[in-house]
Amino acid sequence: MIRNFSIISHVDAGKSTLADRFLELTGTIPIGKMRPQYLDRLSLERERGITIKLQPVRMTYQGYILNLIDTPGHVDFSYEVSRSLAATEGALLLVDARNGLEAQTVANFYLAQSLGLKIIPIVNKIDLPDVDVNLRKKELADFVGVNEEEVLCVSAKSGKGVKEVLEAIVKKIPEPAGKKEGPFRALVFDSFFDEYKGVIVYIRVVDGEIKKGEKIKFFSNNVKTEVKDLGIFTPELESKEMLSQGEIGYLATGFKEIKLARIGETVLKSYEEQIEPLPGFKPPQPMVFAGFYPRSADDFEKFKKALEKIELNDPSIEAKGEQLKSLGLGFRLGFLGPLHLEIISERLKREYQIDQVITPPTTEFRLTEETGRVINIHSAFEFPDGKLKKIEERFAEIKVMVVKEHLGEVMKFLEDFSRENPKRFNFKKMDYLGSSCFIEFRMPLSLLIQNFYDKLKSASHGFASYSYELKDYEEVEVSRMDILIADKKIEQFSNLVYQDKEYPVARKMVEKLKEILPPQLFEVKLQAAIGGKIIASERISARRKDVTAPLYGGDVSRKKKLLARQKRGKKEMAGKGEVHIPMEVYRELYKS
Repeated sequence: MIRNFSIISHVDAGKSTLADRFLELTGTIPIGKMRPQYLDRLSLERERGITIKLQPVRMTYQGYILNLIDTPGHVDFSYEVSRSLAATEGALLLVDARNGLEAQTVANFYLAQSLGLKIIPIVNKIDLPDVDVNLRKKELADFVGVNEEEVLCVSAKSGKGVKEVLEAIVKKIPEPAGKKEGPFRALVFDSFFDEYKGVIVYIRVVDGEIKKGEKIKFFSNNVKTEVKDLGIFTPELESKEMLSQGEIGYLATGFKEIKLARIGETVLKSYEEQIEPLPGFKPPQPMVFAGFYPRSADDFEKFKKALEKIELNDPSIEAKGEQLKSLGLGFRLGFLGPLHLEIISERLKREYQIDQVITPPTTEFRLTEETGRVINIHSAFEFPDGKLKKIEERFAEIKVMVVKEHLGEVMKFLEDFSRENPKRFNFKKMDYLGSSCFIEFRMPLSLLIQNFYDKLKSASHGFASYSYELKDYEEVEVSRMDILIADKKIEQFSNLVYQDKEYPVARKMVEKLKEILPPQLFEVKLQAAIGGKIIASERISARRKDVTAPLYGGDVSRKKKLLARQKRGKKEMAGKGEVHIPMEVYRELYKS
């Protein structure tokens, strides 16, 4: 008797704490070994209170096998969540009693509903002061479409009501679907790299069974291998001789490249032909790109090795070597979203002690040349000089949820944002959902990654959340803006700007550079140019040196001669001198 389920919630709704109580009540982890957020293995997860890497665990309760998949709650990892949900028959919809329904909770609910999962609604943190539990129960019941009595109330922190949740899992979530007999099929919902066993995939056996030593293949790339080991999660890896229909476990492939066994893949036995793959597979699609450079050029090899190690356990990262004159050797990395970028940067710093310079994040642009050739670019310095027939970028559909008390402030923020981005911001609809309001609009992905969420949080005093769904490419009017320092183009300062924002962005760039660039021994021109035309400029005055200081008395003409010589020297240096740009300038500029 097996029950497979996930917990879906917004970030910080208490998902990992609820999982802790399950582990305690089922005796999966001895009390002496228990620690908070047990399934969150990364120190960064425990510190920030978010799940970054999903973690399955097998528990037993009243003779039932309960397989929990603890999934990430952030929108950046929605594909991993979708594959985890596809590996289960039920989901616990967890809502924070203080914040109520939030955007990502709603998005994950619809995802679980579309997969036909049994939803068990739960209100958590009922022991918090000043929360209206009855209101939250009613809102959640109305949203899910059940009676209020079916909404469970728990305090994951104290354990109150958690036993009732386990009872509901056993009674309400159905047995795993699939065929016990017949061809073997399994869904890959995660993977990691083991130094000794190679790539280890997390699988849900949908049909049939698999044993150690059997030959298998991965459907999309037809790569074949032998099962080196298999077993279950306790949550440590526990080896078994066989996994059969309905079970969740792991399978060691011996692969040395994690990209050979991607999330969403179907695993089959190598000799079985004409077997239909499981639906829903798609390769990971990086959406946010940034240049990563070690602060010290001497750290490049160390940085490269660290990145290779991180890539072994994160197949969604896309890496491409890159070299810029002032920053040296580095990589242009592709990420699933802004949080994913932030996590990798933090891991490089904490786990490998590598300080980085990160260029401003960008998204992918699709360019159609006059000849009809289509190219995709991920940075401004890839933007061609010639004429283009069409420029397109990826748009996203954003859903913001905010409590009614702060609706006015959020609407004002969105109206101002819309005025700043005419033709690019498309308001769609607004709905009320209990004590919250649901606002839906469409805008370019590049605007979303430019501190949009921080500004939204500020406008709502922390009471707004959002989710997004990627849509098609749409045509936009964009130009490449180049920055010239002492008449020399600095390619790493180039960026893509909307044509109606060219002048304000140019002014901001040159003014910021004037503020943070150290003065030289000669006057330095700072210019912003589009298509060879200068649209904004500033000047940094030369650093003064008193060349007359050594003189003691004498005729005034001696002083004039020295000052004239200094003036000629500065003029000559202005034409020949090189401007050294310290690393701190890049860090300050990209921070702004």
